Amino acid sequence: MQFDLMIQNGTILTVNSRFDILQNGLIGVRNGKIEKITSLGKNEAPPPAKKVVDAGGGIIMPGLVNTHTHLPMTLFRGLADDLPLSEWLNDHIFPAEAAHITPESVRWGTRLACAEMLLSGTTTCCDGYFVEGEVAKAVVASGMRAVAGQGVIDFPAPGVPDPAENISTATDFVRQQMGQSDRITPSVFCHSPYTCSPETLRKAKRAADKLGVLFQIHLAETQTEYQQIQSEHGVSPVKYLDGLGLLDRNTLLVHAVWADAEDIKIISERGAKISHNPESNMKLASGVAPVPKFLAAGITVGLGTDGCASNNNLDLFQEMDTAAKLHKVHLADPTVMDAETVVRMATIEGAKAIGLDHLIGSIEIGKEADIIILDTAKPHLTPMYAPASHLVYAASGADVRHVIVGGRVVVKARELMTMDLKEVMAEVIAIAETIQNKNPGI
Repeated sequence: MQFDLMIQNGTILTVNSRFDILQNGLIGVRNGKIEKITSLGKNEAPPPAKKVVDAGGGIIMPGLVNTHTHLPMTLFRGLADDLPLSEWLNDHIFPAEAAHITPESVRWGTRLACAEMLLSGTTTCCDGYFVEGEVAKAVVASGMRAVAGQGVIDFPAPGVPDPAENISTATDFVRQQMGQSDRITPSVFCHSPYTCSPETLRKAKRAADKLGVLFQIHLAETQTEYQQIQSEHGVSPVKYLDGLGLLDRNTLLVHAVWADAEDIKIISERGAKISHNPESNMKLASGVAPVPKFLAAGITVGLGTDGCASNNNLDLFQEMDTAAKLHKVHLADPTVMDAETVVRMATIEGAKAIGLDHLIGSIEIGKEADIIILDTAKPHLTPMYAPASHLVYAASGADVRHVIVGGRVVVKARELMTMDLKEVMAEVIAIAETIQNKNPGI
């Protein structure tokens, strides 16, 4: 029986438990899943397939997993740079969202984000935002895969003008999404412990647990947040959430910059996961998360870009490079955050962090065929001694040539196959002009 799709003529970086690397590799895909992984002998003929993708001697690897995004915030890329988090959020982002986030703008902003991610090798993201039903529709149309979290906050928000309905809106979203698409996994996303009351936090977590979905929350992002929670509750942000019963294996803590040894022990014991967003943390001067200590404690850590308003791009290859170098210089230790560790964080560990490692994150028999191919026939990728080193220290999203999600080719020779990119960019530019006209000081 022939395969539906065959990928051949490349170096396969499996990111399995042994980090196996196969030269002259071949992957056979049937019904969207990986059925064969092998190296072809010099004169060995490949098996038959309906469609063949030639990797051209490049790197074949799992699609990248971005563990923290706010997809519609592509609309605010560069809107209010070089400001402290509290000023950036309260004086610029929240007002811009209140004035300009609508179902239509969410659709276009999300489409642009998906285009950017697919073209740079990200096949799955974990999103948290408002009007998330429209986000989910746009993700499905793009061909991507996502954990989509409806935002919960104790203020009027886009799509939720009455904060009293924040939990019910989130639970309704989760129920509506269940079974709608095998590429959307619904979730509940609480903004933070300083924008949600203890009651809201407990209710949101109980709702997520009852529905069996991931609970996401920004936590311990800045020193200001740490001091506020310490002043109001007498404990660190991590201990505060733990006291509310929010930390367990189905909890994703985003940022976790300000965490001490006791906090790390609690996170490890509870089995909570962490999304590390180094570029956003650097840009907002939030600090440096103790990621090597998290990893030493056995905590699952994935990489995230955060939203375009605080990064300002969604290139996870750039995030890998930053993550590796940031911790080396911060600790004055060139051995920490080695290339293999960082590649795992961007793939299989990210998949574990959002509860999808049984489906994606590595190239293994039975998993979804979420695969990307990098063109390595370029000066900055020549010669190649160690593929993982190239991925972290030399490659960029622009080197991604083909992208496959669930066995479907969604990027072919750097051309996006699932949407009209010029149309998407034109619509976002029109929305941006409206934003700028109403905010002439930008």
